[in-house]
Amino acid sequence: MDSAYVSALAALAGATIGGLTSFATSWVTQRAQLRHAHREAERTRLEALYSDFITEASRLFGDALTHQTDDVTALVRLYAMVGRMRLISDRAVVDAAVRVEDTIIATYLGPNRTLHEMMDYARKGGMDFLNEFGEACRKDLAARATAVR
Repeated sequence: MDSAYVSALAALAGATIGGLTSFATSWVTQRAQLRHAHREAERTRLEALYSDFITEASRLFGDALTHQTDDVTALVRLYAMVGRMRLISDRAVVDAAVRVEDTIIATYLGPNRTLHEMMDYARKGGMDFLNEFGEACRKDLAARATAVR
């Protein structure tokens, strides 16, 4: 073969390899960025769900302390949030959320409390019904943050 052909083929092969390397690098980088963005968006959605659950549970618990009711319609939004958690959250988060629901229902079924009774109830830790849920959420979100990196 003529040396000119060898030089031309070597240059063509070098250009092809360089182009493929550039393409592969861009593809891998883009894929990693998309995966990171997807996980971060999922984490943000979970944070919003957990925050909404805490807000709704707190509202219902406050209502349950001063009202007795057999009407479960007030609990529907909370049950829907737990259903969403069952789809995407860690099992420990779901279990803690169910215990929060149980606490709220038991509080609705219990006697109404006066302000003085609520103060005593709070001192005895009765208002800390969201602690376990919050801890489970924190662990779940931390595990997802570690997986993002």
